[in-house]
Amino acid sequence: MLTRRHIRVKVLQSTYAFFQSEHQDLDKQEKFLLYSMDQMHDLYVLLLQLMVEVKDHAENFLQKSQQKHLATDQEKNPNRTFVDNKVIQLIESNPALAEILKNKKLNYWQNENEYINIIFNSLKEQGFYQEYISKKEASFKEDRDFLVKFYKEVVAPNEKLYDYLEDKRLTWLDDFPLVNTAMVKMLSKISEKNVATILVPSLYKNEDDREFALKLLRKVILNNEKLDGEIDGKTPNWDKDRIADIDMIILKIGIAEFLYFPSIPERATINECLEISKEYSTPKSSSFINGILDKLVKEYTKEGKLNKLGRGLR
Repeated sequence: MLTRRHIRVKVLQSTYAFFQSEHQDLDKQEKFLLYSMDQMHDLYVLLLQLMVEVKDHAENFLQKSQQKHLATDQEKNPNRTFVDNKVIQLIESNPALAEILKNKKLNYWQNENEYINIIFNSLKEQGFYQEYISKKEASFKEDRDFLVKFYKEVVAPNEKLYDYLEDKRLTWLDDFPLVNTAMVKMLSKISEKNVATILVPSLYKNEDDREFALKLLRKVILNNEKLDGEIDGKTPNWDKDRIADIDMIILKIGIAEFLYFPSIPERATINECLEISKEYSTPKSSSFINGILDKLVKEYTKEGKLNKLGRGLR
């Protein structure tokens, strides 16, 4: 689930927190880095369960309508297309998801029914929802296509839900885009045959990604003075003290990758740093960072400091 870019963002945040702290503790910061990445997986699981809870809420609504003293024919015989959605049933019956929810005590929605109601009311206002429930019976593909739209057009952009979850865990603020992308990708591909393997993806693609995160954090923090020295003299129009803290850390991440990660192409490093700067720093930061990193690559290449592995890396 985690991409290398998101790992770099987590390292950026952890490095910033480390240098802002009065009591700098690398071991503690490493634990926080792993914790913040793990939190993203919790968010994904929680949003999966949200769709099940909305379905349950809709079913309760139908049952109460049937029990009205003067229920209409439509209320007595309601359309069950949504509450019988076959993809939601796969999610609800998945033992791996149930185990995670239980072990991590991610029972937020049981205590926050207000947000389930907000999402359900928003869903009912959608034209695609009315079109969907007008079907007497939906195919698996129709159920899946509906759920993708439900997530993309109702869940993902809901500001009240976003604010609620941000208040719950601050680390989730930057996780939404990646989680939303992963969720839509999974929902678009899910089937009865592959549900066990794709419903709840692993946090890391492999153990290398976890080690990359920890190693990058250590290299930036433990070599801080050396990385400062690499930047000295490369900013003739800027006093180093005037460079934004975030820009300095992005530069140090880039330089650390140049010097200590031979398997990562320098162009890939520069591109990642530029994309992160566009998201987390000032409008002019990307061109500033690009200029310094590009200058350093040329210098390191000339001095033989870049020992990159493999073909086609430069």
